[in-house]
Amino acid sequence: MKVVIIGGVAGGASAAARLRRLDEQAEIILLERGEYISFANCGLPYYIGGVIKEKSALTLQTPQQFYNRFRIDVRIKNEALSIDPIRHIVTIRRSDDGSTYEESYDKLILSPGAAPIRPAIPGIDDEAVFTLRNIPDTMKIDTFIHEREPKSAVVVGGGYIGVEMAENLSHAGIDTTIVELSDHLIAPLDFDMAADVHNYLAQKGVSVILNNGVTAIERENGRLNVKLQNGAVSADLLIMAVGVRPETTLAKECGLLLNARGAIVVNERMETTNPDIYAVGDAVEVTDFVSKNAAVIPLAGPANKQGRIAADNICGGDSRYTGTQGSAVLKIFDMTVATTGLNEKSASAAGIDYDKTYTFSASHASYYPGANNMSVKLLWEKGTLKLIGAQIVGFDGVDKRMDVLATAIRFGAKVTDLIELELCYAPPFGSAKDPVNMAGFVAENVVSGKLKQFFWHDVASLPRDGSVTLLDVRTDTERGRGSIDGFMHIPVDSLREHVSEIPKGKPVYVHCHSGLRSYIACRILSGYGYDCYNLAGGWRLYEAVTKNRRVPEYRCTECK
Repeated sequence: MKVVIIGGVAGGASAAARLRRLDEQAEIILLERGEYISFANCGLPYYIGGVIKEKSALTLQTPQQFYNRFRIDVRIKNEALSIDPIRHIVTIRRSDDGSTYEESYDKLILSPGAAPIRPAIPGIDDEAVFTLRNIPDTMKIDTFIHEREPKSAVVVGGGYIGVEMAENLSHAGIDTTIVELSDHLIAPLDFDMAADVHNYLAQKGVSVILNNGVTAIERENGRLNVKLQNGAVSADLLIMAVGVRPETTLAKECGLLLNARGAIVVNERMETTNPDIYAVGDAVEVTDFVSKNAAVIPLAGPANKQGRIAADNICGGDSRYTGTQGSAVLKIFDMTVATTGLNEKSASAAGIDYDKTYTFSASHASYYPGANNMSVKLLWEKGTLKLIGAQIVGFDGVDKRMDVLATAIRFGAKVTDLIELELCYAPPFGSAKDPVNMAGFVAENVVSGKLKQFFWHDVASLPRDGSVTLLDVRTDTERGRGSIDGFMHIPVDSLREHVSEIPKGKPVYVHCHSGLRSYIACRILSGYGYDCYNLAGGWRLYEAVTKNRRVPEYRCTECK
C-alpha cells in the first residue's frame, strides 16, 4: 500500500506516524511545501515574546528524525499542485528548482491546514504588516522587531492568536493595542466573562478597542496610520490576526465536496466524498459535539486525533471521530482563560433552551497562601440537565477545572452530577468543596427551585417604583466602594434583626459581592415568606460588565 500525505504539522504528521505503527510495509510519503513538517505552531507567539529562547525548540520533528524513527519519506519544499483522483496521481513542484513530477497513491490524506485571513484593505501589503502561521512568519516578525525596534504595535483581531501576540509584544517592550470588530475579545467567551479579560489587559498596559474594524493602513511620517471605522491609531508594527480560512484549493479543484465556508466535508471516518482520499485538521468540517451542527473549529488536539483516525481506517480499522467540543485554554500574562462546549450565543443559535449559573471560588483552600478566586460560568440544557458549556476566567487551577468539565460534557453528564465528583484535595491544590463541586451545588439549587436568579443584564430594567424590593447585603466597606442605584442596604449578618424593614408581599432582588451571601440572604428571607431572587455572579460581575474599570481583586475574604 502506498499512502501520500499532503501537509504535515498536527494532522498530517500524526497520520504518518500512526500509519507506520500499523503497517511496517506501507510506502508513506509526506509532502510539505515549507521547510518544517512538525513544529509547535501554538508556541510561535512565545518565541516573539522571548519566553521561548531557542528557535530549535519550535521544531518538534525534522525530516531526518522522522525517517530514522518511522522510515517515512518526508519531502520538504515539495508543493502539491494538483490531484488527479481518476489516475490516483499527485503533481508536485520542487520549490528549490521549480521542477515538477508526478507521484501515484493508493490512498491520499489531505492535511493542508488553514491560512491567516488577509483582508483586502488598502495598505495590507506594507512591510510592517504581518500574519503569523508558521516558523518563517515568526522569524520575519522577530527580525523586524530586532532591526527596527518598534515602539508600538496594533494587533487586529482579539482571538487566541491576537491576544497571545498582544501579551508577547508587551513582553518585548512594545506598547500594544488590540482592535476587535465585535463587542468582546475571545469569541468562545460570552461578553460577561470577557469583561474581566478586558479590564485585566488594561491593567497590564494593553489597550483594547472594541466594536471597531480596520478600513485602511497608510504610511505617515514613517509610521503606520491604522484607520478604523471610528477613529485611527498609529503604530510601528501591525499583526493581522482576524482569523483563518481553510486552505482547500486542491480539494476543490479535484472535485471534493466543500461546505459554504470552504472546508472539506468528511464523514466520521475522515473520508471525503472520494473513497480513496481522506482529510484531517483545520481544513475539514467537523460536527460540533454538543449541538451536533456542522462546524469549522481549528484546534491542534482534534487535528491530531483526526490524523490517527484516518490512518486507522486506511489500515483496515473502523475508527470514528465523534465531534469537536472546542475545549481550549489561553494564557494572558498571569491570567488563564478556558472554555469548552457552547456559549450563550451558540446555544441560542442551536435552539437549545438553556439555563446558566456563575460562581466565584478559590483555586485552593483559602487559608493556604496564594489562593485566587476564579469565575466559573456553566450552561446546561433545561430539559435534560445535560451540561453543554463552561467558561472559566481566573489564575491558578483554571485549566484542571476546565478539563474536568470538558470530560463531564464528553460523557454526557448532567450539571447536577458535578456534585458527586470526588476530586483530589489538599490545601495547596484545592478545597474540600472544589470549584467544580461548588458550581454543581449552585446549579442543583437552581434546578430544585431553592435558588431563583436574575442576571446582570436584568438589573437596569428592574422597577425602582417600590413595586419590588432591591437589597444589597454586602458590608458597609464594600458598599462604600460602589453600589447599584436603587438598592437598599442591610448587611447579611444583620438581616434577621432588620427583616421587618422589608415590605411583605413584594418580590425581593438581592445582591452581594459574588452571589454567595445573597443566596444565604434569600434562604433567610424565604424562611420568612418572601419571594427572593439572587443576582447571579453578584456585584463583581455586574460591575466588571457595566463599568470601564480595572479588573477586581480576585480574592474575597467574605466569600469563603
